[in-house]
Amino acid sequence: MVNPSWQAVRALDGAMIESHQVVAVELPCEFDRALHVLWHALRKTEPRVAIAVGLAGGREGISLERVAINLIDARIPDNAGAQPVDVPVLRGGAAAFFATLPVKASLLALQEAGIPAHLSQTAGTYVCNQVFYALLHALRRQRNTRAGFIHVPWSPEQAEAHGEAGMPIEQVTRALEIIVRTALTTQRDTRVAAGTVA
Repeated sequence: MVNPSWQAVRALDGAMIESHQVVAVELPCEFDRALHVLWHALRKTEPRVAIAVGLAGGREGISLERVAINLIDARIPDNAGAQPVDVPVLRGGAAAFFATLPVKASLLALQEAGIPAHLSQTAGTYVCNQVFYALLHALRRQRNTRAGFIHVPWSPEQAEAHGEAGMPIEQVTRALEIIVRTALTTQRDTRVAAGTVA
């Protein structure tokens, strides 16, 4: 299956945003391999902003994830056939981490650009959450690096096949560009109630 999250991210590879170069890395949708690829990419790039992106078919618009939990509970197997249930992402790790991206400021910026978006309080318990948690754990002492996770909807073609909402890849790419720019230019996140910006 073509993954619109990778299509959107790949379109930004090499782009310059606020004097920073985007480096796109494709992670496998596999519990065992995803974290090795993630950690290698973090060591190699030492990013100022690190955003993982995944597909959440059925959601409408861009989902800015806020909380990563230390739990894997896979209702379906990953691409390698693994299906761990009720195990931690990292044994002995914190119960949860909050995204360090300015999620509310990013939401406002997306809405101002006319891009459907919302805050999400859960990234699930599948590979996306595993990557999100491991990313925040790896960067927990890097005060100058902002990190988070973005879920994107189906492409229009996929959405039609599923009878659900979708978003053009170009719009997803634009949304990611806005989120990166906001992370690089916003010192403190907007302090408003989530309900007032959704």
